[in-house]
This record gives sequence, C-alpha cells and structure tokens, in this order.
Amino acid sequence: MNYTRVLSVFFGLFISISAFAQQQMLDKVAVIVDQGVILESEIKTLIATVKSNAIRNNQELPSDNILRTQAIERLITQNLQMQLAERMGIQISDPQLEQTIANIARDQGLTVEELRKGVIADGMTYDNYRHHLRTELITGEVTRANVRRRVYITPQEVTNLLKLIDEQGAEQVEYHLGHILVGFPSQPSQEDIDSAKERAGKVLELLKDENSDFAKIAATASSGAKALEGGDLGWMNINSMPTLFAEAVQGARKNDLIGPIRSGAGFHILKIKNIRGLEIAEVKEVNARHILIKPTIILSEERAKQMLADFREQILNEEADFGELAKEHSVDPGSALKGGELGWADPNMYVPAFKEVVENLEKDELSEPFRSVHGWHLVQLIDSRVDDVTEKLKEERAYQLLFKRKYAEERDSWLKEMRDNAYVEVLAD
Repeated sequence: MNYTRVLSVFFGLFISISAFAQQQMLDKVAVIVDQGVILESEIKTLIATVKSNAIRNNQELPSDNILRTQAIERLITQNLQMQLAERMGIQISDPQLEQTIANIARDQGLTVEELRKGVIADGMTYDNYRHHLRTELITGEVTRANVRRRVYITPQEVTNLLKLIDEQGAEQVEYHLGHILVGFPSQPSQEDIDSAKERAGKVLELLKDENSDFAKIAATASSGAKALEGGDLGWMNINSMPTLFAEAVQGARKNDLIGPIRSGAGFHILKIKNIRGLEIAEVKEVNARHILIKPTIILSEERAKQMLADFREQILNEEADFGELAKEHSVDPGSALKGGELGWADPNMYVPAFKEVVENLEKDELSEPFRSVHGWHLVQLIDSRVDDVTEKLKEERAYQLLFKRKYAEERDSWLKEMRDNAYVEVLAD
C-alpha cells in the first residue's frame, strides 16, 4: 500500500474540512433572546449600515465598542418584537411588500427597477432590502397592536386641548428636537435613580461645551429609540410631542439645552436644534368609498385581487353600480351598508397604503385593486375639499394629537417593559 499517498489524501481531506469549518464559523450566535437568537452577521450588518449613513450625513460616531452595544440593544428589541409578531400571527404578504416598495419608489420619483439598482449601488442586495423592509413593517404592526390598547384619553383632556388650540389659533410653532435619554430600569431603586441623574448631569455638562457634538454624545450616551440617529427626533409641534417635552420647550430658543427632565423611563435632555414658522390649520379632506375583500383560507390573494379587477371593469363599463357591489361584497361592516362610503375624513387617519392611493385619485376616479394591512381594496374618490377646521374636526384633531402624544410615551414604556422582562444572554467572543 502506498502510505505516502494515503497520508496525502488524509491531510488534504483534513485541510478541506478545516477550511469548511472556518467558513461556517464566520457567522455565529452572538445573543440569545428568549426563544430567538441574534447572529454576529446581523450585528455587523447593522453597524455597517449606521456607519454608511453617518458618512453620508457627515455625522461623527462613537467608538466601535459603544456602537456595537447600541446595535445589539436595537436588535434585541427587534428580535423580541418579531417573536411576539409570530405568536400573534402578524405577517406581511408578498403583495403587501411589493405595494410598499412601489410606494417608496414613487415617493422618490423612481421606478421599482431604478430603486432596486439604487439599493444594489449602495452595497445591499435587493433580497436583504426586501427582508429588512418586511421586518420594519411587521415590527411596526406588532408595536401598534400592543400600544394602542394602553392609550386612554378622557373627555376632559380633549376639552383642555381644544381650549389650548383655540387660544393659539390655527397656527403652531414647530421645534426640531435633539434627544438624549439616560435610562433606568422600569422598577428602579433609589440608587438606580440617583445614578441615572448623576450621569445625566455629566452629559449635560458635556453638551454645554460649545465644541460638543450633540449627535455623537447621543449615540454614545443615550438609551432612547433614536440614539443611533444621533438623537434626532425631527420636527414636532407641542401637540405631537410627549407632554413632558411640550411643557419644557415653551419659550425656548434655538440651541437651548433643556433638562434633565425625569419620566418613568429615565432622565431626558433636549436640544432645540431649530424653530420654524407657523402652520396653517386648514385641513384637506376626502370623501371616498371602497370595496374591501379579505383573503381567507378559501379565498386566495390572487382571487381577491381578481374579484376587484372584475368589479372595476363592470363599473367602468356601466354594467354594475359601485354602491350595490359594495353592499353585496365588501367585508367592511362600517361602510358596506352605505354603499362603501367612508364620509369626509383627513387622509392621515387611514393606514399608509390606503392614504397613498386616495390622496392621488382625481374626483370620481377608480383606483386599481391594491393591498393594505386590512385586505384588498377598490377605491373611488367621490370628492375632496380644503376647509376650515370645524368644531367637530377640531375635536377629532385634538383627540388624534392626544393619541399621538400618549402613543409615543406608551410605546417607549412598552418596549422597555418587554426588554426588561426578556431573557437575554450576550455570548462572549
């Protein structure tokens, strides 16, 4: 027997297996989160995305260790939301995803193919883009479903806000806010509170240095939802920001630092990055009607869509009446008996896919069948108008503003409670 040849084959096989094992070890479990895991590749991908965005926006970032910690925390929250979505049965179908991508492309003045090429040019595969977008849609749905039930608004709160709106007239000042949250646990000890307060004070002192970089400090020190974006909350008026913030920014000037302000989540520090003009309180309303078909185990997505396409042809050819079809086939109980009519409403009250379509229709125009989270729709715009805010509309607007404010507060509390109650193990390298 040629032992030299046998040894050669053995060592060659050993080297091949070793190389394969090394390739397999390029990805590994980095964090255990309840019944799920976070892979090392997910952390690296998120960090790479943040760094790419920072370069594009000329934003300075903290050290890689701090950036990794922030990325892990975001992925833990996302992983917990996705696990909850699975238990709740929340899914985003391919047609919903394609509709969202088409809307994004249209908003950017692109075709879907141009959007796809742009994604690839930015260094991301189109499959990964679709995956991340689907994840965002699912986490958004599971968050809304769980936070809505925590929001309670009393009639007195609506009355008080209506009075404030009347006093301020139809115009609101808007603030561009930077935000840093120095958090403590959901059930903190006095030691936890004192420690967080001391850290917040030190952060505030750093920010008072005229050469300080708010975005970098926020990315380093904040445990808020927008930490990786440099704490940028965007433009908000006092009726849409959390109550604590609304009270604190009254009378503030550009570049003012505010805080630390204590809440149930920790100590907040705000920076007034800018202030801008007045907002006219005219409301664009639409009166639309729709036919809603929901896919089931028996009724497929394709069949639901085709039913509405057939209805559309019949209506256009004057072979059928929209209202009669809605009464017979629409599964929206609130509008079916009215021939599908939804009444005058601000388009912002509708889910994004429905809002996008109804805002782009001309009077009497029929939409193509489209998918929203509720099912497949066929929509006709009856009319639109720009009107002064009536007492009823002001009351509805006040309610929505209160809801948005409380929703933001409850969302942060819900996310923190979910994180505090989860089993999380970060595995050592």
